[in-house]
Amino acid sequence: MTVGIVGLGLIGGSMAKSAKDRTGHTVYGIDAEAEIMTLARMSGAIDGPLNEHNLPWCDLILLAIRPADAVKWVEENARMIAAKAMVVDLCGVKRNVCAAIAPIARRRGFTYIGGHPMAGRERSGFTASSQDLFVDAHMILTPDERTDASHIEKLRNFFTDIGFAGLTLSTPDEHDRIVAYTSQLAHVVSSAYVKSPTAEKRRGFSAGSFRDMTRVARLDENMWAELFLENADYLGKELDILIGNLQQYAKAIEDRDADALRALLKDGREKKAAVGGN
Repeated sequence: MTVGIVGLGLIGGSMAKSAKDRTGHTVYGIDAEAEIMTLARMSGAIDGPLNEHNLPWCDLILLAIRPADAVKWVEENARMIAAKAMVVDLCGVKRNVCAAIAPIARRRGFTYIGGHPMAGRERSGFTASSQDLFVDAHMILTPDERTDASHIEKLRNFFTDIGFAGLTLSTPDEHDRIVAYTSQLAHVVSSAYVKSPTAEKRRGFSAGSFRDMTRVARLDENMWAELFLENADYLGKELDILIGNLQQYAKAIEDRDADALRALLKDGREKKAAVGGN
């Protein structure tokens, strides 16, 4: 299979490295930065640059760029995408991206499916990418009524071949609603938490809790601001819930109400046990 990857940052670079390391697929890639293209070629992550000559050959095209850029790229290059091709965006929001790209795919005759790899790390860019980034992670896909079961199976094979544990099928709306809580809210909290003046004096006083709470504060503000605003309705609701919960803890502490505080902590512990995870 011939794979084209648009954007060779953390996710796109890891897709390229994983495909070259774990499969026999031919991989073409493109990035806005010339230095990244050079690194990708020198490291063997791609077989060559993705361009107007080989784009029509691609069986699978992965869009590893920001939502607005993904839509713009498809608008500008749809005429060169073959009818046999599957296009999958890897953006962190789905509703607006799917709503914009799906009609283009219908008009041009190629297959489009929204996607989101549930993997990442606190540092971004090609130099942070890895052929092991997706090992045991889940790949979310948002097929629609036009999606053939054979396309899902082909994508399942590709993504599991490069390390994913499996696929999670969803709708764009469900994806955005749940990811607002599982990913976006965590980044907001981490960014806000690390702003306490006490953080500057924490050396010698911090361990795993501080590390875990602040890890994702090392974010790309341009990308995450776009994701937050694209999903402002669902993220806003999750923020309201969190703020309401925090106010309950604050009141119990301010009132020195040990019974109320123990009840809140017990409820949190039991809810954590119910949802599982590390």
